[in-house]
Amino acid sequence: MTKKEIVKQIADRIGLTQLKTKDIVQQTFDAIVKTLLEDGRIELRNFGVFEVKMRKARKARNPRTGERVDVEPKKVVTFKPGKEMEEKVKTQARIPKPVSRSESAAFRSDKENGAEAVAGAKGHARSRKGS
Repeated sequence: MTKKEIVKQIADRIGLTQLKTKDIVQQTFDAIVKTLLEDGRIELRNFGVFEVKMRKARKARNPRTGERVDVEPKKVVTFKPGKEMEEKVKTQARIPKPVSRSESAAFRSDKENGAEAVAGAKGHARSRKGS
């Protein structure tokens, strides 16, 4: 799911324009990032905790050449889901298959093209079956 899809879903639910909703969503993301930069941690009750942690230096291997490489220590953002999210995920019957960016873009363009794209694709599939 993309930010644009989140904005559309929220705008449809609460009856705001997508432009106003996009601004609210962006302001929320900006506030999370700002808090991480200033405090290193933000806890969103019933959702989870984002935290900046230091990853130690380590030895790695270049997959192409097999050469050993030193990886410098660096700061990373971690996320630990809250209890409510953990429970909801645990009780979900199926695990959704992650969608790659290219598949997501193709799906969005089909949705944007409307029924004609779907009908055209179905018609094409039927014509191959009949051959």
